[in-house]
Formats: sequence, C-alpha cells, structure tokens
Amino acid sequence: MLVTIIGASGTSIQATYVLIFLIFAPSWKEKAKISGILFLLFLIFSTVALVSILALHGHKRKLFCGLVSAIVGISMYGSPLTIMRLVIKTKSVEYMPLFLSIFVFTCSITWLVYGLLGADPFIYVPNVVGALLGLVQLILYAVYRDKKQEVKKEAADESVKMELEYPNEEKLTDAQNQNATVH
Repeated sequence: MLVTIIGASGTSIQATYVLIFLIFAPSWKEKAKISGILFLLFLIFSTVALVSILALHGHKRKLFCGLVSAIVGISMYGSPLTIMRLVIKTKSVEYMPLFLSIFVFTCSITWLVYGLLGADPFIYVPNVVGALLGLVQLILYAVYRDKKQEVKKEAADESVKMELEYPNEEKLTDAQNQNATVH
C-alpha cells in the first residue's frame, strides 16, 4: 500500500510539473516534443497494464510488473547522467541543483533500506543504483561547486582580453577618423 501511495503521489506531482511546462513552454516545437514523449509513455504504460491484467497471473504478473518498475526506477535515477556530463565538461554545477542531488540520494537510500527490510529486490536494486548515482552527483557538486565562479571569472577575463586585442569596428573606425583629422 505504501509503495502505491508514494507512486501515485510522485506521478501526480510529475504530471502537474509537465502540465505547467506544457502551458508555459516557449515554443510549439517544445510542446509538440514533450506531448510526443507523453504519448509514447502513455502507450508503454497502457501496454504494460493490459499485458499484466490480461495475459499474466499470480507470480508472473508480480515478476513482470516488478521488472518494469525496476527499469523505470533505474531510468529515473540515470536521467541526471546528461547533466553530470555537462558539469564535468563545463566544470560548473550551474545546471545541477544541490537540493535535487541531496534528495535523490536521500530518497534512494530510504527506499533501499525499505526494500532490504522487506527483502524486495524490485525496490532495493534500483535504489542501489539511485544511491550510487546520487552519491556521484554529490561528489561532483563538491568538486565543482567553487569552479562556477572561476569559470565565470575566466570568461569575463577572456572577454576583456578579446576587447583589448580586437576592439570592435565602431571603436576602430572612430580611432581611424581621429587619426585622419590629426594628420
């Protein structure tokens, strides 16, 4: 019952988030892309539900639904991998919120313990992966947290350097005009 309540609550919160995104998305292209993904997810969910209800019974149904849930859970915990790659590439945690990383780690640890206590591999296996990925996110945050300011400072320094080496055409034209009037 607890797993069902938590799953339903999470689904409701995520559905609200996606709906808000769809309402305020800056372009129709983004709205269409997210709507397509939602349709695909609805299709997959419907297929899983129909197969489990109509074709499987007892232990086979539990095994099928458990495997699908574990795959979805691992996918959820694995989704920040693209952001972690961006953090390493840019050496900045600007796009990886600290609280999200903390709660990914905390949530996965909590569910890991719950799964171990109930000896339910469909709960503890995805949460082992989630705990490890959450820990990696926190380590990345610790490593690159101060680099954000350094990267911005380096970019500003580079901009000033470029301005000194290659003044924009307007300034160059003004300087040439001044030289022409002096001579």
